[in-house]
Amino acid sequence: MITTSLNNLPEEAVSHNPEIKKKVMLRYGDLPHLTNFSQARFAPGQTAPPHAHQDMCEVFFVEAGSGVIRIDGKEYPLLRGNCIAIELGEIHEIVNTGSTELVLTYFGLRVDKLD
Repeated sequence: MITTSLNNLPEEAVSHNPEIKKKVMLRYGDLPHLTNFSQARFAPGQTAPPHAHQDMCEVFFVEAGSGVIRIDGKEYPLLRGNCIAIELGEIHEIVNTGSTELVLTYFGLRVDKLD
């Protein structure tokens, strides 16, 4: 069993934009296939720039705030309660378009590429 609490975790920079902060509840190696289980907080106007992963899928759940996620050039709303799954290789970008903090809880699942 692994237990964590957001209240006891240090803030870290998000790799795609070091100004955005996250707390990592589970890390790579804690559970099979899991790359991370984290919560990120985007201030109004903050962006995680376009990127893709060739070795993992990601799932984002909107805890609070609002914004947009662009996936392969198409825009989707990020509203409280929404869940978005990003598949292997999809180019995605997250933008807080709201006037309050955008809070995303998310996890990644490692995918072994088939050659």
